[in-house]
Amino acid sequence: MEKSTFQDVNAQVVQRCREGDNRAQYELYKLYSKAMFNVSMRITNDYAESEDVLQEAFISAFKNLHSYKAEASFGSWLKRIVINASVNAVRKRRSELVPLEDRIAGDIADEDYDDDTEWQVEQVRRAIQRLPDGYRVVLSLYLLEGLDHAEIGEVLGISESTSKSQYSRARKKLLEIMKDTHSMA
Repeated sequence: MEKSTFQDVNAQVVQRCREGDNRAQYELYKLYSKAMFNVSMRITNDYAESEDVLQEAFISAFKNLHSYKAEASFGSWLKRIVINASVNAVRKRRSELVPLEDRIAGDIADEDYDDDTEWQVEQVRRAIQRLPDGYRVVLSLYLLEGLDHAEIGEVLGISESTSKSQYSRARKKLLEIMKDTHSMA
């Protein structure tokens, strides 16, 4: 039985980047920037910080393109860079010990929602934003980015069991926030 090899759909664009083609870099940026920004936003919970992370991640990716071995898609490789940069940004923010202002925008009751499902999704999104950084990062990496606890442990420099317990605590805290929000409505 012959082993199948992975073929990245963007392999030609990546190769053009390796050859120094700036248009190819812009092409990759257009292909991946929105998704990678969303990954960063879910981890950092800060728009401006996510923009910075995105730029740093692409610069790093283009500088280190020689280390991309095409064993997985370019997007997966880039996502790892974005996740690491986002986690580092959260760590840096924590180490600055500056009080964080409330990042939750306006009261949901002030907003118009046509669809109940959209309203519920917005409730969950806002509740996730209210989680402490550590909980939000682990929850986002596990549920939204699809990393397993071993991978999360590797990215965050924690044990797999710590990742599992952080995730469990994050879920409980999220449920508390959702119940509090629901009872106030």
